[in-house]
Amino acid sequence: MFALKTLTKKSIPSALKKVERYRLLNEPYEAESICLDILEADPGNQEALVMLLLARTDKFRDELYPAFDKAMEVLDSLADEHSRLYYRGVINERRAKAHQKKGGPSSASIAYEWYVKAMADYEEALQKGSTGNETAALRWNTCARILNENPNLRSNEQLDEVQVMDGYE
Repeated sequence: MFALKTLTKKSIPSALKKVERYRLLNEPYEAESICLDILEADPGNQEALVMLLLARTDKFRDELYPAFDKAMEVLDSLADEHSRLYYRGVINERRAKAHQKKGGPSSASIAYEWYVKAMADYEEALQKGSTGNETAALRWNTCARILNENPNLRSNEQLDEVQVMDGYE
C-alpha cells in the first residue's frame, strides 16, 4: 500500500486550477483525485467539494455506479441549502443525460423522469437562492428545451397514451 503525499494549504489555489483543467480535458479520475487531496488538507473547502461532485458526475459517461452514489454523498457537505438543491439538480440532470445517451429499452422514460427531478430541484433552488443568481433557471431551461425537442423523452404514462392514440394497445 502506498502512502499518499499531502498538500500544503498554500498549494490549494493552484491545485483547484488543475482540477478545472482536468475536467475540461475529460479526465474525471484525475480531477477527483486532486479534489480528494485538497479536501485532505482543507476538509471544508467548498470549491473543492463542488469540483469533486462535478468530477464524479463527469464519470457518468463511463459508469453510473458507484459515481452517482459518490456524487450524492458530497451534497451533505455543501454549506448552504441553495447549493445542495442546485447541485442535486445537476446530478439528476447529468444522470438523465447518461440514460438518454445509453439508449435501450425504457431509457427514454428513465431519462425523462431524471430530467423532471432535476427541474424540480432547480425550481426549489430558485426559490431558496439570492436575487441575481439565476443559474438554476438557466439549467431548468436547458432541461425543458431537451424535453421539448425530444418527443421520445416521455414518462411511461405519456408513452402509453401515445401508443393508445396510435392504435398500439
